[in-house]
Amino acid sequence: MASDDQMDLFNLAGIAPTADPAPPSNFDPELIPTDVKVPIPPGTYSSMEQISLHCNRCHRCELGENRTNAVVGRGNANAPILIVGEGPGQTEDETGKAFVGKAGQLLDKILASVEITEEDVFISNIVKCRPPGNRTPTVQEMDACRPYLMEQIRMIDPKIILLMGAASVRGLTGDKRGITKIRGQWLEWDNRLCMPMLHPAYLLRNPSREKGSPKWLTWQDVQTVRSKLDEIRQEG
Repeated sequence: MASDDQMDLFNLAGIAPTADPAPPSNFDPELIPTDVKVPIPPGTYSSMEQISLHCNRCHRCELGENRTNAVVGRGNANAPILIVGEGPGQTEDETGKAFVGKAGQLLDKILASVEITEEDVFISNIVKCRPPGNRTPTVQEMDACRPYLMEQIRMIDPKIILLMGAASVRGLTGDKRGITKIRGQWLEWDNRLCMPMLHPAYLLRNPSREKGSPKWLTWQDVQTVRSKLDEIRQEG
């Protein structure tokens, strides 16, 4: 199936649908993990555990052939901030936990630097299974897995979504611009505020803290996120 056809099938283009499509009368949720042609209507899942059960036996794309564990996410399922990475790495695949390797440890430090706590975030990925060699997920893989993320977004109902890396931006919003061009800028998607940020793995490869460096830019961005979170809480 062509990726464009998949986008139409799941109503997954960058523009959010005006109304939730009703599931077909013969909808069988048990077919979801076995066939990419089976949609995932809003309201299919009521918990992250249910998504995890499906993801751990999912073969909607080829990534399921080599996984040890699907990685659904970690954190507070009622958090105001959802963080979306690209895909699990080796440590994540082995443990089944999101962002627990070196990049995840750096992400935790970045959040802690502005006092964003575990209660403030839920951390997930565009694809739930590790791409071979930690490569970037393909468009077809993101299309196949995105409906799971859409259900997570529905359940968490975050006020802010942080998109780590270009693949995360494209995978959720459809925006194909390079991450260095749009990082630090608020994007509106589905009536939510999205902040594209440099992926922590990229920061590990660029350790300089000088002004204008990736780490310096990320420090500016995470302070912007902290300010917006405070603003939203004051308004609420």
